[in-house]
Amino acid sequence: QVRLVESGGGSVQAGGSLRLSCAASVFSYSSYCVGWFRQNPGKEREAIAVIDTDGDTSYRAFVKDRFTISQDRTQNTLYLQMNSLTPEDTGMYYCGALLEYCPFGVGTSLPRDVGHYFEYWGQGILVTVSS
Repeated sequence: QVRLVESGGGSVQAGGSLRLSCAASVFSYSSYCVGWFRQNPGKEREAIAVIDTDGDTSYRAFVKDRFTISQDRTQNTLYLQMNSLTPEDTGMYYCGALLEYCPFGVGTSLPRDVGHYFEYWGQGILVTVSS
């Protein structure tokens, strides 16, 4: 059973930084795709960044150079370092996992709507950025 538990959310002023963590029991599998997603009320969940077994990553264009996804397989933890935050980054952040390589590919700009590929989800954590 795959378990995902997010932490590290909270409130920050615009221009600030946060680091989200996701304790994930996927790293012992031979292949996986894990990522961060965001959802706001009344809107669909959108992809933010993903990383696969080989450490290859993909980002949505609007977070590239501000957010960094990383994994520590020894700590079974997925991270999202978020810098230069804006109020538009406010939302519920979820980590998701899929027990195979990312079927949509990595290394290019990440499509918005890849969430339907993911089988496992955390409970989400709130990030609020104030102006």
